[in-house]
Amino acid sequence: MSQIYFASPLFSEMELNYNAQLVKQIREKYTESTVFLPQEQGDINDKQSYADSMMIAKADTEAVLKSDLVVAILDGLVVDPGVASEIGVAYQAGIPVIGLHSDQRHQGADNQEKLDALQNVAESQFPYVNLYTVGLIKLNGEIVNTSQELIERISNYI
Repeated sequence: MSQIYFASPLFSEMELNYNAQLVKQIREKYTESTVFLPQEQGDINDKQSYADSMMIAKADTEAVLKSDLVVAILDGLVVDPGVASEIGVAYQAGIPVIGLHSDQRHQGADNQEKLDALQNVAESQFPYVNLYTVGLIKLNGEIVNTSQELIERISNYI
């Protein structure tokens, strides 16, 4: 039985609902795998309770290190700092990562007007993802841009 660690922000209602919905789809397709979803770990991630930084770091790091694959949600203004840390732990341990970056601004990469806009300061039509974090993923995994593609690609790693 393989273990998948689901790394994602988990602070807003939108994030919690999205995580639960996507993990449900993964669990339905990969019934032979277990998915570790940090928001389900009430002892350290119930935000009404108390867990200090060392408790959180220890519990999540142990869960990453027990995993065969990390699924990392890269969406947002920046990659969530906790997700970036989990990606770093996975990279160091040789655990593959599939990143999901579904930002729709990637559309039109062949649109000349969007490409020309790159020559004007602050007019980029494309999102930015930290290249160090992207590199860690690509050295031992991949990045996809839809949740359905993510779900399909899991089978390549477990």
